[in-house]
Amino acid sequence: MVTDVHALNGKLPIADDRYDTVIVGAGAAGITAALAAAQAGDSVLMVDENPVPGGLIGSDVPLFFGGRMTAAVQNAGRMIEQVFASNPALQTAFDAGIDVRLGTAAWGLYRNGPALQTMPEAQLGLADAERAWMVGFDRLVLATGARDLVLGFAGWDAPGVMGAQALHALLVRYDALTSRRVLILGSGALACETALLAKARGLEVAGLVEVLGAVQAPAALARRVAAAGIPVYVGHSVAATRAGIDGIEAAILRSAAGADVAIACDTICLALGTIPATELLEAACIIPGDGITLAGDAAGPAPDMAYVTAWAQALGRLAPADTIVCQCEAVTRADLLDVQPPHYLARPSAMAARSLATLIADGPAHPDQIKRLTRAGMGACQGRRCRTQIACLLAESSGVPVSQVPMASFRSPVRPVPLHLLADGQESAAMADGWDVWFGIPTQWTPYADIGTPREAEIVANGGNMHV
Repeated sequence: MVTDVHALNGKLPIADDRYDTVIVGAGAAGITAALAAAQAGDSVLMVDENPVPGGLIGSDVPLFFGGRMTAAVQNAGRMIEQVFASNPALQTAFDAGIDVRLGTAAWGLYRNGPALQTMPEAQLGLADAERAWMVGFDRLVLATGARDLVLGFAGWDAPGVMGAQALHALLVRYDALTSRRVLILGSGALACETALLAKARGLEVAGLVEVLGAVQAPAALARRVAAAGIPVYVGHSVAATRAGIDGIEAAILRSAAGADVAIACDTICLALGTIPATELLEAACIIPGDGITLAGDAAGPAPDMAYVTAWAQALGRLAPADTIVCQCEAVTRADLLDVQPPHYLARPSAMAARSLATLIADGPAHPDQIKRLTRAGMGACQGRRCRTQIACLLAESSGVPVSQVPMASFRSPVRPVPLHLLADGQESAAMADGWDVWFGIPTQWTPYADIGTPREAEIVANGGNMHV
């Protein structure tokens, strides 16, 4: 049989490991799914990225930790102990014969589809502190939870502004939160539950802030907050913050009537809603089905975008032009509205003529287009802190509901993975053979074997000027 060495078939590696069922996330939903699969006789792998390395926590991945973690997050052994102490059901999974891997992040999902036809089977990319590898599977359950919906305001890039999910993780899972006095934005169920948890764990809750004219939580929950003596500032927004060497020291709230009140706090917690953590599916352009399912908070619900819009507009009215939108790339509101790159890059005169208005005049603006032009969303957090803000700004500028604006896309790896781990992957001879013309432009490409030989000059003379 004659094999075309230049064809893509056989060029992608087979998985390093294989299981009938793979579960991503070892919370309640993940463990329930893993136990059910094991009882059905499946070989089961369950991975969970917790404990998250201290370096990633400092980069606000996977949650918006906001610099409010203690040095204890750098102690890997202690972090493992805390994960087990906060989740005793893990022992049940071990006893059931499930292969449980903690501190293991799922960074990429790959399955044959319209844009990919040469995978030997569906595979999931995993990485821990020592290696990166691929796992094949028949069934995949994503019990990846949810992350916080983030909206910015003046000073939100200072240490001490964080998400409710991150506060819960540092307070309950890791016991590594430095906060002492917390001000919570929002008054829905998430905000009220966060306030009650913080108070029960010994933190002082400075209050809840709500831009609308009434508390949004169910009445019973709102009564519990009131009974706990937690004030609620309805009809208020964040006009400014004060920060010192350790970060946030106070928030300046402004009422609908224009009166300001300063609230002392060392932490401002965003509890405006959560977003299902489905980056793996989004990056792979895969929807659930055909062996891939969502479980727990990853299955929804989506945030209330009408409520999000009310908050985005209230915060936006008070935000100065130099308010940061994308922390990773230091892109400001002015940069975004003028469609300019961040200040650390050159700005040729031709760029001065463009703005969000001129961009929208040419057709609907897409967040991925804004990302390429301004770098907003290109940082280590992959837009987890800014993609909703950007969508809200595009919606407001376009005069359409935010639900009509697509969110910026994700790309694999959806978790930062050290390059030295990915570089350890070995190519077989069959995979390497003929790789130099995979790009479909053999007439422009100098084959690897010809570089440094007399044949190279002949190829270059005929237009082959692209080298490794």
